Amino acid sequence: GSHFSVFENLPKVMGSTSGPHAIGEGLYFSDGRRKVDYVLVFHQRRHTSIRSPASASVSQDREVFMELGGAGDGEPMEPGDHEMRLIRQEFEANLIEAGLEIERDREVSETGFGSSMSTVWRTLTKPFQPKVPHQDHGRTKFLSHCFSRDKLHLYNITSKDTFFDNATRGRIVYEILRRTVCARTCQTIGEDTKHLIRSLLCLCFISVLHEEWARYSAFYKYQPIDLVRKYFGEKIGLYFAWLGVYTQLLVPASIVGIIVFGYGVATMDTNIPSLEMCDQRLNFTMCPLCDQACDFWHLSTACGTAKASHLFDNPATVFFAIFMSLWAVLFLEQWKRRQISLSFSWDLTGIEEDEEHPRPRYETILLQKRQKKQNNKKKKKKKNESPIEKLTWKDRLPGYLINVSSILFMFALTFSAVFGVIIYRITVSAIMAMSPDPEIRHNVRVTVTATAVIINLVVILILDEIYGAVAVWLTELEIPKTETNFEERLILKAFLLKFMNAYAPIFYVAFFKGRFAGRPGNYVYVFNDFRMEECAPGGCLIELCIQLSIIMLGKQLIQNNIFEIGIPKLKKLVRTLKEKETTTKVREEEKPPQQWNLDYALAPFEGLTPEYMEMIIQFGFVSLFVASFPLAPLFALLNNIIEIRLDAKKFVTELRRPVAARAKDIGIWYNVLSGMGKFSVIINAFVISFTSDFIPRLVYEYMYSPTGTMHGFIDHTLSYFNVSDLKPGTAPQNSELGNITLCRYKDYREPPWSPDAYQFSKQYWCVLAARLAFVILFQNLVMFLSLVVAWVIPDVPKTIVEQLKREKKLLVDVFLQEEKEKLQLIQSLFAKDATLHPSGNTLPPGQDLPIPAGSMDCHSGD
Repeated sequence: GSHFSVFENLPKVMGSTSGPHAIGEGLYFSDGRRKVDYVLVFHQRRHTSIRSPASASVSQDREVFMELGGAGDGEPMEPGDHEMRLIRQEFEANLIEAGLEIERDREVSETGFGSSMSTVWRTLTKPFQPKVPHQDHGRTKFLSHCFSRDKLHLYNITSKDTFFDNATRGRIVYEILRRTVCARTCQTIGEDTKHLIRSLLCLCFISVLHEEWARYSAFYKYQPIDLVRKYFGEKIGLYFAWLGVYTQLLVPASIVGIIVFGYGVATMDTNIPSLEMCDQRLNFTMCPLCDQACDFWHLSTACGTAKASHLFDNPATVFFAIFMSLWAVLFLEQWKRRQISLSFSWDLTGIEEDEEHPRPRYETILLQKRQKKQNNKKKKKKKNESPIEKLTWKDRLPGYLINVSSILFMFALTFSAVFGVIIYRITVSAIMAMSPDPEIRHNVRVTVTATAVIINLVVILILDEIYGAVAVWLTELEIPKTETNFEERLILKAFLLKFMNAYAPIFYVAFFKGRFAGRPGNYVYVFNDFRMEECAPGGCLIELCIQLSIIMLGKQLIQNNIFEIGIPKLKKLVRTLKEKETTTKVREEEKPPQQWNLDYALAPFEGLTPEYMEMIIQFGFVSLFVASFPLAPLFALLNNIIEIRLDAKKFVTELRRPVAARAKDIGIWYNVLSGMGKFSVIINAFVISFTSDFIPRLVYEYMYSPTGTMHGFIDHTLSYFNVSDLKPGTAPQNSELGNITLCRYKDYREPPWSPDAYQFSKQYWCVLAARLAFVILFQNLVMFLSLVVAWVIPDVPKTIVEQLKREKKLLVDVFLQEEKEKLQLIQSLFAKDATLHPSGNTLPPGQDLPIPAGSMDCHSGD
């Protein structure tokens, strides 16, 4: 049987008997023989400010450890403490009755706690393999089946202590803890015992993981996923496996992105539209960028912007957008294959979904509802009413209403932040344009764009933290029944809010900036004073690139790395300072702190949602607007190389070991990734057709160019405007360019001498039709190619299919052999009985020997 050991301050659950430290690593009972499987902590809120510094320790949630084992202190016990002691006594008695063994720690402590490879490939990858003991790189896989006590003789049990790995042993104890209730005492306070339990598992194999996985110097090595799974469980193992597959597939995407960027650099000096914009001889005089303060200007002054735009706005970006859309499909298909391979090797293919227990908050509210109904029934003296089985939508209606209103409010807050930055850009541009310093006026656009993006980044980081906390609060208001329901609802809310927060400024630049600015003589004004901003002369794509790159790199550097490293270190420093303040002189007879005390000082594990979320948002930067920033996969790759080791270091050294959880897949995150992959096709189609100049260049070259080349493209995209048609008070005063009668602006409109002056020209409608046609063509082409890729790549590797068939056949053979042995045993018993009693036990003619139940099923399966 298993053993459960309770400490005075830190109760623990322990494993079965073993030799003195003979079985692997880890913590042991005081006898040095029985292995620690689980450490259990009881918390109780402090009712009074009087306490001994040497007997209690304050935790971050203002809870203290209380002596619940007895009243040996000589101090009076409050009624609440007495109830807690009764609860603990009954709970521990039920655990002992369930087969666990308990040991108390008498110390009082301040500090708490794949697939087959060829020989050549194995030789080439040997330097990249982690030096992990017990890592099975061979091809041998033992036949496995769900454990059953009724068939112990079928299992190869060489040692009871090593038959289950450490993660499984901890999970078994955790399930016993969850299913053990204290009906008598819990009814007195109306709450489930799970409110009183915080858990921490023992450490083992930690040094191997730290040396070969959780160090930055091991960045070039493969992850020891099997050992991660054995130590942390399948759910965390699948996260790191998914992160590894994602990072590996970023390598080809980064290489193609570098090639596309290199193509833009190589063709920058031969690009005809850029050369025309930089040619001062063409002398395109442009209309003022603002009213009164801004002068007419020459298009050649925007030469640098035009050349920079070509780096990202060239024919190769269209190919790259198609490639990245197919890459997203390839990534999902590759992950499905990897996931199935891991499920097979980790014996997850045959597991069924376990029936989940309700969350403590759900049970508490349900109990309160029952008690309220009982009280009402006593008052009204009603009988024969059915008991309340579950919470209904009426109980959750207030939470739903708060959820909807809060999410709408946060959407409005995000849009307000974006609008506030727009106002900042407009006002600062106008102020800088009125500056007497020509250098300031010349750098207006660069300065305003850079500072606005930094403001956007700061706002995104602040709102991100707020939205994460609000999503948890809103999910609690919905009162989900199980942890799975809670996690799925939390993920959907957090993703929705953080997606909107991260991408709202980018969507504005990509699809809205400059679309509603109007034209000279008829501009759109904000607050009747400030003109709506327009795109740069080279188009909005370069601004979209700047916006995307700064937000992506800033989020990765500040939020994903500095926050993940700095905040845990800061929290640990605060805990250390608090402990030093409250620590009195340590008694000489006290033992050094045990490992479980040191582990309890670590930060609690809060789930994988934040880890997945930052990678999903990054996946959006890589896939959604990749047509404007081909280097996004490269920066994501560099970040993820650090991220894997950072997360590993955090799990190994900064967090308490979480309860090992089994999982067949990554859950709802796969659906989120699949949805973003499909959404990226539409976004990239619109970015190429509406944000870039790719379609206007094609239309000009094949419909309007006299020579069939790009010569004259810039002149074709600029419309004429008569300066005399400017509104009074908006024309430049004392223009340095002299008397200007006609100026140009970027749009497809009729000239002032046309009968339909300033109306959209025929070219505008041709370009618009071509843009819409490209969106439809691009979307359908990429979707078709995606289906082809998904069809060509099977979800289950062929080797796994064959091994599953072989395993099924072997299982049938084993059970058939078992039934055959049973039948032979029964026949021998009848034969023996017949020799002892020849007259009384002879079977009637035609009657067969009885066959054990289940043998017919095995034969039919054969």
